[in-house]
Amino acid sequence: MTTRTALYAGSFDPVTNGHLDVVRQACRLVPRLVLAIGVHPGKAPLFSAEERAALLRETCGPLAAAEGASLEVVTFDDLAVSAARRCGARLFIRGLRDGTDLDYEMQLAGMNGAMAPEVQTVFLPASTGVRPITATLVRQIAAMGGDVSPFVPPLVAARLAARFAKS
Repeated sequence: MTTRTALYAGSFDPVTNGHLDVVRQACRLVPRLVLAIGVHPGKAPLFSAEERAALLRETCGPLAAAEGASLEVVTFDDLAVSAARRCGARLFIRGLRDGTDLDYEMQLAGMNGAMAPEVQTVFLPASTGVRPITATLVRQIAAMGGDVSPFVPPLVAARLAARFAKS
């Protein structure tokens, strides 16, 4: 028997408390969660894929362990459905903050479902306290010297402060 596996794909640039909320919920549903960092040559992320992977392991690893789930972090530069197939995932995990997210995620789920009908999409609603958080806003606040500590884990806040102190 294979272990039920879910894949949660994103840029995770940076990891936010919203991501941690989705990871915590996902780990209650499956014994194995794969966090898949999308790497796209046309984009210039704030943190390298290796840095994002390390931040995910350090911040999400303890959450997964507390829920009795195993956590893996991978990168991919192709379709999420291809990444899901490579890791044996039968579920896509997607977080929803609001109706705008739902509209976009329904389109994505439909396209993914057409390409990989064996992989089901599961939507997890964001907890109230993390609904307004987006990685884009966190990056903007940090770049302008603002306090991002309410929105990201302490380790990520420290890395953001260090990153923008250099510029």
